[in-house]
Amino acid sequence: MIVLKSEKEIRQMLEACRISAEALKVAGEAVEPGVSTWEIDRIARKYIESKGATPTFLNYNGFPASACISINDEVIHGIPDKKRILRAGDIVSIDLGACINGYTGDNAATFACGDVSAEAKRLIETTEQSLYEGISKAVSGSRLGDVGSAIQRYCEDRGYGVVREYTGHGIGTALHEDPAVPNYGTPGRGVRLVPGMTIAIEPMINEGKASVKTLSDGWTVKTTDGKLSAHFEHTIAITSSGPLIMTKLK
Repeated sequence: MIVLKSEKEIRQMLEACRISAEALKVAGEAVEPGVSTWEIDRIARKYIESKGATPTFLNYNGFPASACISINDEVIHGIPDKKRILRAGDIVSIDLGACINGYTGDNAATFACGDVSAEAKRLIETTEQSLYEGISKAVSGSRLGDVGSAIQRYCEDRGYGVVREYTGHGIGTALHEDPAVPNYGTPGRGVRLVPGMTIAIEPMINEGKASVKTLSDGWTVKTTDGKLSAHFEHTIAITSSGPLIMTKLK
């Protein structure tokens, strides 16, 4: 069931989204050679809690950290670890959320660790732009297929694989609500978007094949061909005047 939010509820969500966005920013600023993913997670958690919020991901379905931190060919759900030390040339995807006053924000981005290859830069730039291509279609009266199709077309036209097994999602008082928000689709198909819907759009784009696998830890998802993957996400609200990107800092 899709839960529509009132203007008051969207204003409440904006606070959680702001904290999520700020926490992602400080976590991204910590991405440097020699830093562990555990330390980045600690920084993100400390920031979220300093604002009176709670890290949404911590213990969510048993996840043991406040942020998913995925490196290079890891697509999503990487578990922070003191032994995971970043190296120059890595690309680092950070996904995190914050909850305050009963509402949740969720966002992700992929960061370059030092100097990265031209191929890695292109993947990061394409994935980020594909998110905005999808958001541009998230208008009242459109359908989720319009959003997914825009992301899919933008990435596949540039030779990238669009992950199918994982999608964006509705969000509000819970991290994951209806509807699922695929990063692929057919224009004019799927759930119709109406004011009051709040969704997280999050393209997960692979340098090579779209296929992925889950490691034995039960969380970390990697590309099957060992090529790079990037991930970007915003929480948005559908309004009568267009999409409101709630996790975008001014």
